[in-house]
Amino acid sequence: MDRRTGIMAMAAVIAAPAWALKRAATEQVRLTPPQSRAFRAWMLRIVSAQMEGGPSPRWHHRDCAGLVRFAVNEALVPHDAKWLRANGIATDRRLPPELDLTPPQAALRNRWVQSDGQVGHFVTAIALVQNNSRFVSREMGQAQPGDLLFFDQGDEQHLMVWMGGRIAYHTGTNTPTDNGLRTVGLQQLTTWKDTRWQPTVDNPNFAGIYRLSFLS
Repeated sequence: MDRRTGIMAMAAVIAAPAWALKRAATEQVRLTPPQSRAFRAWMLRIVSAQMEGGPSPRWHHRDCAGLVRFAVNEALVPHDAKWLRANGIATDRRLPPELDLTPPQAALRNRWVQSDGQVGHFVTAIALVQNNSRFVSREMGQAQPGDLLFFDQGDEQHLMVWMGGRIAYHTGTNTPTDNGLRTVGLQQLTTWKDTRWQPTVDNPNFAGIYRLSFLS
């Protein structure tokens, strides 16, 4: 690679996530470090349950942002026996501790800041990272379980969830025989044939790792 090509490539990498940072997430109520750890554990357990047993009927919007919204909202509720049954989560497995949220913390559920600044139950992938998360890094070594990988493919954007060893995502399509849910190992995705989906610093389509703004 000559010097001019190298400079152009570096400029593209640096510029790629800039648009996603143009609006900082509004930080209000936050979880404590112990609550954040419990939240991450519940979020991953909920995502895993969708992979293992098929999507919960309570998960209505079946796409990448919908998976994140569902897992986040369900991680913020009390996980009693009725909730476990409704979500197909076995009680014979070791479960994460409860978050024991204060009323203001519990009110975080279903309060997504949308692109126009309004707060509601729905949020797109772009608004989810722009208005409800904070940028962490473009280095996967900085990711924590429950963090979001954000890809900008120009005409569409996509979220994946870092599970701490594997990456969970939704393909955006559903058929009678395919619920669209997938997991992939980091090494496999890093060497993916379609380079647009590689979570690497030299991929201009990889905007980076984002962390939900209410987490410590």
